[in-house]
Amino acid sequence: MDTEAAIRHGTMQVTVLLLVAAALAIGLGVAGIGASLPIVVGLLALTAVLFAARPDEDRFGLVAGVDLGGVGRSLYLAPLATALALLVRLSATPGEVQAIGGLLGLAGMANYFLRPVYLLAYDLASAVRESLGRANGR
Repeated sequence: MDTEAAIRHGTMQVTVLLLVAAALAIGLGVAGIGASLPIVVGLLALTAVLFAARPDEDRFGLVAGVDLGGVGRSLYLAPLATALALLVRLSATPGEVQAIGGLLGLAGMANYFLRPVYLLAYDLASAVRESLGRANGR
């Protein structure tokens, strides 16, 4: 896989994982559950279960530009991100947990919309590296 494709797939994977983490936090808040140590431990347990159950091989292909196999292999990171976000504010009310979920979703969408900037930075770095590789412009 070339670097541009890796950037595209990687950013899409991070976006999806952050959106799943946001959905977990928003779901907890809507259910009336605030942040607490047992909730964080439960999310960490869910992380361990998903890590142990992750598929070894790519069972799914690309669907709408998203590598579902890659997302499935790294899905355990979504509850981990939620747990880390709730750990920052352990006494958060259900409304604050929803807000934390909104911030996780915002981070995911910001990552998605910054993908062209990542690709531009890669293209610029490649051009600079290529121009530095030539002696006296030859």
